[in-house]
Amino acid sequence: MKFFKNILTIFSSKKNEIKEISLKISPALEEFVKSEMLPGLNISENYFWSSFENLLNKFHQRNIDLLDTRKQLQAKINEWHLERKDKDLNIDEYKDFLEDIGYLYPRSKDFSITTWNVDPEIRKIAGPQLVVPVMNARFALNAANARWGSLYDALYGTDIISEDNGAVREGGYNPIRGDKVIAFSKSFLDETIPLKNGNYDKVINFEFVDSELLIILQDNTKTSLVDKDKYIGYMDKGEGAYGLLFKNNNLHFEIQIDRSHPIGQNDLSGIKDILMESAVTTIQDCEDSVAAVDADDKIIVYRNWLGLMKGNLKRSFDKNGKFITRELAKDRKYLLKNGKMILLPGRSLMLIRNVGHLMTNPAIKNDRGNEVPEGIMDAFFTSCISIHDIIGNGTYKNSKTKSIYIVKPKMHGPDEVQFSCDLFSEIEKIFNLPQNTIKIGIMDEERRTTLNLKECIEVAKDRVIFINTGFLDRTGDEIHTSMEAGPMVTKAEMKNQKWIKAYENWNVDVGLGVGFKGNAQIGKGMWPMPDEMLEMYKTKTVHPKSGANCAWVPSPTAATLHAIHYHQIFVQSEQERILNREKAKLDDLLKIPILKKDTLSSEEINAELENNAQGILGYVVRWVDQGIGCSKVPDINDIGLMEDRATCRISSQHISNWLHHGLCSEEQVIETMKKMAIVVDEQNKNDVNYKKMAPSFDGIAFKAACDLAIKGKDQPSGYTEPILHEMRLKRK
Repeated sequence: MKFFKNILTIFSSKKNEIKEISLKISPALEEFVKSEMLPGLNISENYFWSSFENLLNKFHQRNIDLLDTRKQLQAKINEWHLERKDKDLNIDEYKDFLEDIGYLYPRSKDFSITTWNVDPEIRKIAGPQLVVPVMNARFALNAANARWGSLYDALYGTDIISEDNGAVREGGYNPIRGDKVIAFSKSFLDETIPLKNGNYDKVINFEFVDSELLIILQDNTKTSLVDKDKYIGYMDKGEGAYGLLFKNNNLHFEIQIDRSHPIGQNDLSGIKDILMESAVTTIQDCEDSVAAVDADDKIIVYRNWLGLMKGNLKRSFDKNGKFITRELAKDRKYLLKNGKMILLPGRSLMLIRNVGHLMTNPAIKNDRGNEVPEGIMDAFFTSCISIHDIIGNGTYKNSKTKSIYIVKPKMHGPDEVQFSCDLFSEIEKIFNLPQNTIKIGIMDEERRTTLNLKECIEVAKDRVIFINTGFLDRTGDEIHTSMEAGPMVTKAEMKNQKWIKAYENWNVDVGLGVGFKGNAQIGKGMWPMPDEMLEMYKTKTVHPKSGANCAWVPSPTAATLHAIHYHQIFVQSEQERILNREKAKLDDLLKIPILKKDTLSSEEINAELENNAQGILGYVVRWVDQGIGCSKVPDINDIGLMEDRATCRISSQHISNWLHHGLCSEEQVIETMKKMAIVVDEQNKNDVNYKKMAPSFDGIAFKAACDLAIKGKDQPSGYTEPILHEMRLKRK
């Protein structure tokens, strides 16, 4: 309580201090802050806005200077490549050059991170992670509630269960398909919590003797678990229904028994479902998956985050003719074997991803009429909102350690990480929060951050809780940084380049080397095909085996299925193994993926252009026209892919690179765009909100797509945001 009193005391002492504020604030945003955000915090409007203005005065120019450093470094790298045109890359010479210009930092000595007060979902539990647009309340709620998911539903509704021999998905409940689901699930139990004797398909009942779980088999023999400690507790659900809680590799699941249920009554053991602990953490995203370009959009973003922190966010909608209201799930209460009660969180631990350093937003302007940096705005607003959770204003607790988790994207090197840490420290002072309350997740998706990852972590060693790899953004920056080095290999071939494997391994090596094991998350990237769950199930074991204790999935269903992998693979053991392997090499990271001369036919070049153009158009037309920042977009082969700005960045940079080096012409790019616009129009013909691009090709969305490809070389760091934001504002 002392901590809470200190917060309230400082807020009260500042409450009556009136300072003239020169900011030009959107009236709608000002009203939101006054009537929705600040009530319950005892922070006056004047203190809030004057503190924000002081923060801007302290950090705005530094933000500008960091962006200018990006430009200066890029200009020097361009010049260096132009001077060595048509020469093979000498890695040692290249490395010396990068050191001389300050792109490559002096190597850090050994150290360990010292982040404190971190929730167990980040420190101890390896599992799936969702990234969801916080601007969409329904999606945000679905993701937060995806902490638990039905294994039976996830299997029944996806292609993991084949439709062979009459096991089709269409229509009502298909008992043939249901039997396959149950067989798969009981095999999962056999593998995860094996019995000393027999298998789960022969179980007829569960009994308790002296708080120990006994299993009765079909021949009336009794057996127990091979590892009795995996049985944790019990939930009485009334009328003979109950749940049995198990824990394996720090992840829970509950066997739900109900002989009155349509599934349970036909099951030998009365099992109606297996409830899986699934999305352990969720990144609520203000950045890559949203299309927030003005005050109205930012209010939606902040209002939804406020609703999540206070626990009162709700969304009602029609689903298949049924009116549904969605809200945050309650915690789950179990009786442990020792007779004590335990509450398990009903929701994912939520992190908030702010925008990067580049973008500004017209919601607030300074006294010179300039838009404020959106990253500073996000940090201040989302941290303030999170105080509702810290002081207990919410229905539920998000962070039980009273921490705020901000994931920071698109930072270029240690100086930009230091900027974020200093910004967070200043915000902690403003709101009288203990130092390092605001934790930082460092997204390793820019080349200068990758090469200096250890140095980036060192400047944030007291507050870092997360690093990850993101192939798409990272490749976009790889292409842009080395634009003058030559034409790049195709996107398909890019995945086979030596730098990619080095990048994925380097991230894990560095994280484990500075003490992330048992203390912080090492993440891996998104599975992009939400309808291809069988392929995900077959292949995504690569992420926990790589030492990643979280990996991104595209949906709650995918989280439940991916959770199986964390029961099969104990990530901490994999991390122990990786600590002893040969480490990834800096020289491999520096190898530029240049295309060998004259290796592609004109047909192959056209095919690559069409693939890139279709992907750009399919994404951009929804971003610009409908304000959808992330969605499932059909690719050129009509396979639904999760598309966001990262996928758009790599495709647009790839076309720009080939255009710059003469593999295609501007006329060819435009004609390809027109051809693919017709394809995208056809793919979206059933969307009543869709605006066709053909045959006029004069719409804002089509122009945006063309600009991204043709002007991509001149975009800062190859980012798509400046063009997308400009065109979305025009559309609005």
